[in-house]
Amino acid sequence: MTRPLAVLRPEPGNAATCTRAAEAGFETRALPLFAVEALDWGVPDPAQHDALILTSANTLRFGGAGLAALTGLPVLAVGPHTAAAARAAGFDVMAIGSGDGAQIAAFAHAHGIRRALHLTGRDRTLGAGGAIATVLPVYHSVAVPVAPNALQVVEGTIALLHSARAARRLEALVTAAGLDRSRIAIAAFSPAIAATLSAGWGGVAAAATPDDAALFGAALGLSTATGD
Repeated sequence: MTRPLAVLRPEPGNAATCTRAAEAGFETRALPLFAVEALDWGVPDPAQHDALILTSANTLRFGGAGLAALTGLPVLAVGPHTAAAARAAGFDVMAIGSGDGAQIAAFAHAHGIRRALHLTGRDRTLGAGGAIATVLPVYHSVAVPVAPNALQVVEGTIALLHSARAARRLEALVTAAGLDRSRIAIAAFSPAIAATLSAGWGGVAAAATPDDAALFGAALGLSTATGD
Protein backbone atom coordinates (compact mmCIF):
# COMPACT_ATOMS: atom_id res chain seq x y z
CA MET A 1 0.00 0.00 0.00
CA THR A 2 1.37 3.41 -0.97
CA ARG A 3 1.40 6.42 1.30
CA PRO A 4 -1.10 9.23 0.66
CA LEU A 5 0.17 12.17 -1.38
CA ALA A 6 0.02 15.67 0.10
CA VAL A 7 -0.64 18.07 -2.79
CA LEU A 8 0.63 21.52 -1.85
CA ARG A 9 0.54 23.47 -5.11
CA PRO A 10 -1.93 26.35 -5.66
CA GLU A 11 -5.30 25.98 -7.36
CA PRO A 12 -6.29 25.23 -10.05
CA GLY A 13 -3.19 23.05 -10.41
CA ASN A 14 -3.88 21.44 -7.01
CA ALA A 15 -7.19 19.94 -8.12
CA ALA A 16 -5.69 18.84 -11.43
CA THR A 17 -2.84 17.02 -9.68
CA CYS A 18 -5.25 15.43 -7.20
CA THR A 19 -7.39 14.15 -10.09
CA ARG A 20 -4.39 12.72 -11.92
CA ALA A 21 -3.11 11.14 -8.69
CA ALA A 22 -6.49 9.53 -7.99
CA GLU A 23 -6.55 8.14 -11.53
CA ALA A 24 -3.09 6.66 -10.85
CA GLY A 25 -4.39 4.95 -7.70
CA PHE A 26 -3.14 7.32 -4.99
CA GLU A 27 -5.01 8.74 -2.02
CA THR A 28 -4.52 12.51 -1.85
CA ARG A 29 -4.67 15.23 0.79
CA ALA A 30 -4.95 18.76 -0.59
CA LEU A 31 -3.27 21.61 1.28
CA PRO A 32 -2.44 24.54 -1.02
CA LEU A 33 0.36 26.66 0.44
CA PHE A 34 -0.09 29.51 -2.07
CA ALA A 35 -2.74 31.21 -4.17
CA VAL A 36 -1.93 32.45 -7.68
CA GLU A 37 -2.95 35.97 -8.70
CA ALA A 38 -2.66 37.75 -12.03
CA LEU A 39 -0.37 40.77 -12.40
CA ASP A 40 -0.92 43.81 -14.58
CA TRP A 41 1.49 43.66 -17.50
CA GLY A 42 2.03 45.47 -20.76
CA VAL A 43 2.16 43.39 -23.93
CA PRO A 44 5.53 43.84 -25.65
CA ASP A 45 5.86 44.22 -29.41
CA PRO A 46 5.90 40.65 -30.78
CA ALA A 47 8.00 41.85 -33.73
CA GLN A 48 10.87 42.45 -31.29
CA HIS A 49 10.95 38.77 -30.28
CA ASP A 50 11.51 35.50 -32.11
CA ALA A 51 10.00 32.99 -29.66
CA LEU A 52 8.06 32.66 -26.43
CA ILE A 53 9.46 30.59 -23.54
CA LEU A 54 6.90 29.22 -21.08
CA THR A 55 7.82 27.25 -17.98
CA SER A 56 4.41 27.05 -16.27
CA ALA A 57 0.81 26.59 -17.35
CA ASN A 58 -0.03 29.39 -14.89
CA THR A 59 1.20 31.85 -17.51
CA LEU A 60 -1.63 30.69 -19.76
CA ARG A 61 -4.16 30.52 -16.91
CA PHE A 62 -3.44 34.01 -15.56
CA GLY A 63 -1.88 35.89 -18.48
CA GLY A 64 -5.21 37.33 -19.57
CA ALA A 65 -6.29 38.87 -22.86
CA GLY A 66 -2.81 40.15 -23.69
CA LEU A 67 -1.68 36.66 -24.62
CA ALA A 68 -3.73 36.79 -27.83
CA ALA A 69 -1.36 39.40 -29.29
CA LEU A 70 1.56 36.97 -28.97
CA THR A 71 0.15 33.85 -30.60
CA GLY A 72 2.30 34.46 -33.69
CA LEU A 73 5.42 33.61 -31.67
CA PRO A 74 6.52 29.96 -31.58
CA VAL A 75 6.48 28.50 -28.08
CA LEU A 76 9.16 26.54 -26.29
CA ALA A 77 7.47 24.96 -23.27
CA VAL A 78 8.70 23.09 -20.23
CA GLY A 79 6.59 19.96 -19.72
CA PRO A 80 3.57 18.51 -21.50
CA HIS A 81 0.96 20.30 -19.37
CA THR A 82 2.40 23.72 -20.19
CA ALA A 83 2.57 22.75 -23.85
CA ALA A 84 -1.06 21.58 -23.83
CA ALA A 85 -2.19 24.84 -22.20
CA ALA A 86 -0.26 26.82 -24.82
CA ARG A 87 -1.90 24.92 -27.68
CA ALA A 88 -5.32 25.41 -26.11
CA ALA A 89 -4.62 29.17 -26.03
CA GLY A 90 -3.85 29.20 -29.76
CA PHE A 91 -0.05 28.97 -29.74
CA ASP A 92 2.13 26.86 -31.99
CA VAL A 93 4.45 24.77 -29.78
CA MET A 94 7.79 24.20 -31.51
CA ALA A 95 9.50 22.31 -28.66
CA ILE A 96 8.68 20.68 -25.33
CA GLY A 97 11.49 20.49 -22.79
CA SER A 98 11.85 17.48 -20.53
CA GLY A 99 14.04 19.32 -18.01
CA ASP A 100 13.83 22.72 -16.34
CA GLY A 101 13.79 26.30 -17.59
CA ALA A 102 17.56 26.39 -18.02
CA GLN A 103 17.36 23.33 -20.28
CA ILE A 104 14.72 24.85 -22.56
CA ALA A 105 16.65 28.15 -22.70
CA ALA A 106 19.79 26.27 -23.73
CA PHE A 107 17.77 24.40 -26.36
CA ALA A 108 16.46 27.73 -27.70
CA HIS A 109 19.96 29.18 -27.95
CA ALA A 110 21.26 26.06 -29.71
CA HIS A 111 18.50 26.43 -32.32
CA GLY A 112 19.21 30.04 -33.16
CA ILE A 113 16.72 31.80 -30.85
CA ARG A 114 18.23 35.11 -29.73
CA ARG A 115 15.29 37.38 -28.81
CA ALA A 116 12.92 35.16 -26.83
CA LEU A 117 10.24 36.59 -24.58
CA HIS A 118 9.87 34.70 -21.30
CA LEU A 119 6.46 35.16 -19.68
CA THR A 120 6.61 33.83 -16.16
CA GLY A 121 5.78 34.30 -12.49
CA ARG A 122 7.34 36.89 -10.22
CA ASP A 123 9.21 34.12 -8.39
CA ARG A 124 11.32 32.65 -11.19
CA THR A 125 14.60 30.97 -12.00
CA LEU A 126 15.38 32.33 -15.48
CA GLY A 127 16.67 35.81 -16.23
CA ALA A 128 17.48 37.70 -19.40
CA GLY A 129 20.56 36.60 -21.28
CA GLY A 130 21.52 34.09 -23.92
CA ALA A 131 18.40 33.24 -25.91
CA ILE A 132 16.16 35.35 -23.65
CA ALA A 133 15.84 39.05 -24.44
CA THR A 134 12.92 39.92 -22.13
CA VAL A 135 11.56 38.45 -18.91
CA LEU A 136 8.05 39.58 -17.99
CA PRO A 137 6.09 38.40 -14.92
CA VAL A 138 2.36 38.01 -15.55
CA TYR A 139 1.35 36.31 -12.27
CA HIS A 140 2.58 35.76 -8.75
CA SER A 141 1.94 33.34 -5.89
CA VAL A 142 0.99 34.64 -2.46
CA ALA A 143 1.26 32.56 0.69
CA VAL A 144 -2.03 31.56 2.27
CA PRO A 145 -2.38 31.06 6.04
CA VAL A 146 -1.86 27.47 7.21
CA ALA A 147 -2.79 26.68 10.80
CA PRO A 148 -0.47 24.28 12.65
CA ASN A 149 -3.31 21.78 13.14
CA ALA A 150 -4.11 21.89 9.42
CA LEU A 151 -0.48 21.08 8.63
CA GLN A 152 -0.82 17.77 10.44
CA VAL A 153 -2.45 16.30 7.32
CA VAL A 154 1.03 16.00 5.79
CA GLU A 155 2.28 13.65 8.50
CA GLY A 156 2.74 10.14 7.15
CA THR A 157 2.45 11.32 3.55
CA ILE A 158 4.66 11.89 0.56
CA ALA A 159 4.51 15.65 0.01
CA LEU A 160 4.61 16.76 -3.62
CA LEU A 161 6.73 19.86 -4.20
CA HIS A 162 6.19 21.62 -7.53
CA SER A 163 8.51 24.57 -6.79
CA ALA A 164 11.54 25.56 -4.74
CA ARG A 165 9.41 28.19 -3.03
CA ALA A 166 6.99 25.49 -1.86
CA ALA A 167 9.96 23.51 -0.55
CA ARG A 168 11.16 26.47 1.50
CA ARG A 169 7.70 27.18 2.88
CA LEU A 170 7.00 23.56 3.80
CA GLU A 171 10.28 23.40 5.71
CA ALA A 172 9.46 26.60 7.59
CA LEU A 173 5.91 25.48 8.43
CA VAL A 174 6.95 22.01 9.58
CA THR A 175 9.68 23.48 11.77
CA ALA A 176 7.37 26.09 13.29
CA ALA A 177 4.70 23.47 14.01
CA GLY A 178 7.22 21.15 15.66
CA LEU A 179 6.38 18.25 13.34
CA ASP A 180 8.77 15.35 12.87
CA ARG A 181 9.99 15.75 9.29
CA SER A 182 11.27 12.18 9.27
CA ARG A 183 7.60 11.13 9.04
CA ILE A 184 7.19 13.09 5.81
CA ALA A 185 8.74 11.98 2.54
CA ILE A 186 9.25 14.37 -0.39
CA ALA A 187 8.69 13.89 -4.10
CA ALA A 188 10.05 16.94 -5.96
CA PHE A 189 9.11 18.10 -9.45
CA SER A 190 12.79 18.39 -10.41
CA PRO A 191 16.25 17.60 -9.05
CA ALA A 192 16.82 21.35 -8.59
CA ILE A 193 13.83 21.55 -6.24
CA ALA A 194 14.98 18.48 -4.32
CA ALA A 195 18.43 20.06 -3.92
CA THR A 196 16.96 23.00 -1.97
CA LEU A 197 15.82 20.74 0.88
CA SER A 198 17.77 20.36 4.09
CA ALA A 199 18.35 16.99 5.76
CA GLY A 200 16.02 14.98 7.95
CA TRP A 201 13.08 14.15 5.68
CA GLY A 202 11.80 10.60 5.51
CA GLY A 203 13.11 10.12 1.99
CA VAL A 204 13.50 12.47 -0.98
CA ALA A 205 13.09 11.64 -4.67
CA ALA A 206 12.92 13.82 -7.78
CA ALA A 207 10.82 13.35 -10.91
CA ALA A 208 12.83 12.36 -13.98
CA THR A 209 10.84 14.77 -16.15
CA PRO A 210 8.72 17.85 -15.25
CA ASP A 211 5.25 16.26 -15.28
CA ASP A 212 2.92 14.74 -12.73
CA ALA A 213 3.25 11.21 -14.13
CA ALA A 214 6.99 11.25 -13.42
CA LEU A 215 6.31 12.84 -10.02
CA PHE A 216 3.97 9.98 -9.13
CA GLY A 217 6.65 7.55 -10.25
CA ALA A 218 9.10 9.17 -7.84
CA ALA A 219 6.49 8.94 -5.07
CA LEU A 220 5.88 5.27 -5.81
CA GLY A 221 9.61 4.63 -5.57
CA LEU A 222 9.65 6.23 -2.13
CA SER A 223 6.79 4.04 -0.95
CA THR A 224 8.58 0.96 -2.22
CA ALA A 225 11.84 1.99 -0.56
CA THR A 226 10.15 2.46 2.80
CA GLY A 227 8.12 -0.72 2.53
CA ASP A 228 4.70 0.96 2.49
